[in-house]
Amino acid sequence: MTLTRRSLLLAALSTPLARGALAHDRAALRPTEVRVHPGLAPGDIYVIPEDYHLYHIRRPGVAMRYGVGVGRAGLEFKGGAVIQRKAEWPSWRPTDDMIAREPEKYAQYADGVPGGPKNPLGARALYLFRDGRDTYYRIHGTTNPETIGSSVSNGCIRLRNEDVMALYENVAIGTHVTVV
Repeated sequence: MTLTRRSLLLAALSTPLARGALAHDRAALRPTEVRVHPGLAPGDIYVIPEDYHLYHIRRPGVAMRYGVGVGRAGLEFKGGAVIQRKAEWPSWRPTDDMIAREPEKYAQYADGVPGGPKNPLGARALYLFRDGRDTYYRIHGTTNPETIGSSVSNGCIRLRNEDVMALYENVAIGTHVTVV
């Protein structure tokens, strides 16, 4: 059998040491260094939405695991992307689709929200691109840390602000992200 990136990921995540606990276990959503399959490429990020975890591969066989909130059904991001932009205290504007879907909630922000502690993207944002184009999906902080471990966003992957700040410092432009 030829080892592919996908087979390595599946093998890594099938081991008990790589799997997280249930989302309702808040302790399991705190950053933790975990063992993963040694064939996963250092620097890469893997997100397992059903498990509410993001894995940043630190070195062969070792990842930092963070609890995340993910997109609600029908809005989730899946597949591969590359981080092509990073921002500290990013500004935010809901997408036109978000405004059309829930105008009562998002129309008031159509002109955007400046970066800062009240901004929905939180302290940091990592911008996901596919084929050189912005997907409008982000890995970002949140002003609602209680949403970590749930599927409530419009598709973005959110972390507690302190966790996204740590991740931001350890992730380079060009980092590969896979959302299973």
